[in-house]
Amino acid sequence: MKRTDLPRLTTSRRGLFLGASGLVVLTACGTDDSSSGGAGTSGSTAGPLPISAIPDQDPEALNRLYGDVAARFAEATGLEVTYTPVTEYPAVVRGFEVGDLYLAWMGGLTGVQAAQRVDGAVAIAQRDIDAEFTSLFIATKASGLEAFDDVDGLTALAGKSLTFGSDTSTSGRLMPQHFMDQAGLALDDLKGSPGFSGSHDATIEAVASGSFEVGAVNSQVWDATVEAGEVDLSDVVVLFRTPTYFDYHWLARPDIDDVYGAGTLDSIKELLFGLDPAVPEDAAILDLFGATSFIPTENANYDQIRAVAEELDLLA
Repeated sequence: MKRTDLPRLTTSRRGLFLGASGLVVLTACGTDDSSSGGAGTSGSTAGPLPISAIPDQDPEALNRLYGDVAARFAEATGLEVTYTPVTEYPAVVRGFEVGDLYLAWMGGLTGVQAAQRVDGAVAIAQRDIDAEFTSLFIATKASGLEAFDDVDGLTALAGKSLTFGSDTSTSGRLMPQHFMDQAGLALDDLKGSPGFSGSHDATIEAVASGSFEVGAVNSQVWDATVEAGEVDLSDVVVLFRTPTYFDYHWLARPDIDDVYGAGTLDSIKELLFGLDPAVPEDAAILDLFGATSFIPTENANYDQIRAVAEELDLLA
């Protein structure tokens, strides 16, 4: 198996994300009134609480989502909260590792990578859909491929061009390649080297345009794309939905309460678990996440992801 190395960013602390993304920082301020009950109002001088997320979708949609999330985190904690968008998955892992991030929305693989680098990092919450997440293999109708119901059907992709999403995406690369391996389909069996589109949106567009015959994509993003009707999918067929696995989650640094005040993490968890789809303000965030609720999770839920990542040499 060819090794895929994670890029190592050399930018300094606190300058990491502006250097990595070239994008704006979205800031939300909590109240300064100590009677508000915010966890961060007890005199913390650490500065804003920095959060980020893997860039798995269109940047405009992500900026809208995490701008709202930062505002709600600020309200819950009484802290100023900053969200910085990035353009590469490894930038989130690196930022978490060096302390430029204290809380991040990770995919299964990036979460495992970050937790390996920060002893004591803890997975705190996932969406209800992340306990049984799936990937889809999609194809152009011109490929001649037809839908199948079993992992072994992936052998039909031999001789076809295929694109993954990001090279460190759980649902767009890691687990699809794992199921390909289970079927006995090697990357060398494909037509040329696999592509890496960078995001699930881009994968869908690459297949819809005919740039690749097959793509591996996050099932939730696919469903949202179909519902939005923003891409002409008349010539695209869903070939296969993979078996389920644990995926996305919020990962927190172990020292978040030490730095930002006792109870900071509990306040964030209370907010996430309390989001109610019957409340319009909450529903707006849940809809952007493609979920109906957030639920507790734990590091052990991602043991399968860790094992697959070790098989594919993606933990370095």
